[in-house]
Amino acid sequence: MIGILKRITYALVFVLLVSGCSTVNPESEPSSQSEKSDELVVAIGAEPDTGFDPIKGWGRYGSPLFQSTLLKRDDDLKIVNDLATGYDISEDGKTWTVSLRNDVTFSDGKPLTAEDVKFTFDTAAASGASIDLTNLASVEIADNEVVFQLNKPQSTFVYYLITTGIVPKHAYNSSYSEHPIGSGPYQFVQWDRGQQLIVESNENYYGKKPYFHKLTFLFLNEDAAFAAAKAGSVDVAYIPSAFSNQSVTGMGLEAVKSVDNRGIAFPYVKAGGKTEEGYPIGNDVTADVAIRKAINTVINRQQLVDGILEGHGSPAYTANDGLPWWNEETVIPDHDAGAAAKILEAGGWSDSDKDGIVEKEGLKAEFTLIYPSGDVTRQSLALAAADMVQAIGIHIQVEGKSWDEIEKLMHANAILLGWGSHDPLEMFNLYSSAFGGVDYYNTGFYSNPTVDKLFEQALEARTEEESLSYWKKAQWDGQTGLSVKGDAPWAWLVNIDHLYLIKNGLSIGKQRIQPHGHGWPVTDNIESWIWKE
Repeated sequence: MIGILKRITYALVFVLLVSGCSTVNPESEPSSQSEKSDELVVAIGAEPDTGFDPIKGWGRYGSPLFQSTLLKRDDDLKIVNDLATGYDISEDGKTWTVSLRNDVTFSDGKPLTAEDVKFTFDTAAASGASIDLTNLASVEIADNEVVFQLNKPQSTFVYYLITTGIVPKHAYNSSYSEHPIGSGPYQFVQWDRGQQLIVESNENYYGKKPYFHKLTFLFLNEDAAFAAAKAGSVDVAYIPSAFSNQSVTGMGLEAVKSVDNRGIAFPYVKAGGKTEEGYPIGNDVTADVAIRKAINTVINRQQLVDGILEGHGSPAYTANDGLPWWNEETVIPDHDAGAAAKILEAGGWSDSDKDGIVEKEGLKAEFTLIYPSGDVTRQSLALAAADMVQAIGIHIQVEGKSWDEIEKLMHANAILLGWGSHDPLEMFNLYSSAFGGVDYYNTGFYSNPTVDKLFEQALEARTEEESLSYWKKAQWDGQTGLSVKGDAPWAWLVNIDHLYLIKNGLSIGKQRIQPHGHGWPVTDNIESWIWKE
């Protein structure tokens, strides 16, 4: 452990002192058989704030590593069994019966039973920490089955079965997040806070055994991860797009598509309201749909991808582009100043005093767009968007603020935010009137009764397949919806490719479209990582 940290430290110092980029042959293999060992050192994301407890949110944006889930998604995002052998839903949609495998043990050798599943969900429901199980009425056991009783039908309950890692009843305590035990492909060895996590393969794992026996996760920021890659000290490194055109000896770049999006959340209501904490709500300029639609129409999303993301991304139109519940009709022609100007004119906005800013009934089309200070990508997107809308007479003042400051300002100012999940519940959270002003979700207090009704129908559907049409119609049903074609409470900008430097000869398998960068989504298929022959 100390040796690895010392090598990384010396390597980083060396890289920072010596400038210049080396050339890379992407087809070359590792230079020696020793490099094809069954150990990897990776720098692929931030350290989890709350440790490795699924009840507190661990594993929701990537493999929980140490734990298993009842269901999971395959590389094509289809729902398949994991701990479960199958599940049934009652005709009224309120009773979910999950059958379990009987050959699973935890890494400590003790069997995983229905009692552990019941304990996990009961504990999660009672804590309310990160899993919204308010609709869960009870969890009962019948032989090797677990019966979940819901208060009302909820098609999205399946996603809790996909994302909630099962913890052992016999070993769950106040320090579990720091010393997790589970039935996943890897078992916990050591966690040095602020530095690294060491794991080893779980010999009791019931699934496909991982090729790599030992993984060391280094908690490095993006700059340091890139420096470590250049020094040859890591096998996999997550890097920002700013470094994507720099070659690294012995490593190749792998770009993974994602729904890790960035967009502008507009205050949807007029000014005058206040939150319970006394923070202002609403903005008279962005409350006008013509302003929101014009901004969406004039922005050149492809230019943002090419200029800011170095081409590693795609234009974004919703929070869930490319996922099964995405409505493709939400894509609009953009980069059209003429069409945007007509939208403003039809909405009563004009530059009557010829100062370059349109106005309506004495109100100037100007407002503030806030981004999290320190986030260079969001800063660049905010500045570029503000520059683009000047062409149609809208003035945006861009400011960077801390998250503490943003929480006080985000209901009365436009905010540059990022989302992206393998769960349509995120769309519900972002646009449902029930989530107006809740956390960072519906910051603008968007509300549309038709959208809310479609959300309700999607939730009450019996299966994911049945729910899809309602999720899609909520985005655009031909007359209204939450997308740009409807109310346009957001101006989604880009989906960011996740970029990884991979040691030559190492395969990280088929990567599915990844969610937002929280967690380590690249590890979703960790069992498939292997040295190429």
